[in-house]
Amino acid sequence: MTEALKKAKDILLSDNSLTCAACGDDIFTSRERGVKPLLQLYESKKDYSHYSFADKVIGKAAAFMYVLLNVKEIYCITVSELAAKVLDEHGIKLYYENIVPAIKNRRGDGFCPMETAVKNISQPKEAYGAIVKRLAEMHAAGGENHG
Repeated sequence: MTEALKKAKDILLSDNSLTCAACGDDIFTSRERGVKPLLQLYESKKDYSHYSFADKVIGKAAAFMYVLLNVKEIYCITVSELAAKVLDEHGIKLYYENIVPAIKNRRGDGFCPMETAVKNISQPKEAYGAIVKRLAEMHAAGGENHG
């Protein structure tokens, strides 16, 4: 684990309200849940390839976003098996505390809608499109924002 990743992990774990943290040229933190902060970073077009990220929960959708961000290493508290596989296939070093079969939705009565949206997808760009589409559908339905 690099010093940058240790710092990102320490930042994440120091504040329970944070959902992710990154260290590189500067420090990034977010309290946004789901894939939303990763989408915002990706859409900013900034180069995050030399940043180290720490995240509370990584499902397959988030894993694809980390691939698109060209991240080299991540620490997370909980990762899904599918997410770990995506990160491994794309050469992203992963350190985690817990691995689970899948990420559950916030109610705990089913799977995360983002995990479901990318379940059968293997390409990061295709996953991005599915994530954006699913978020738009959820927003249009007036449901809780899971992204």
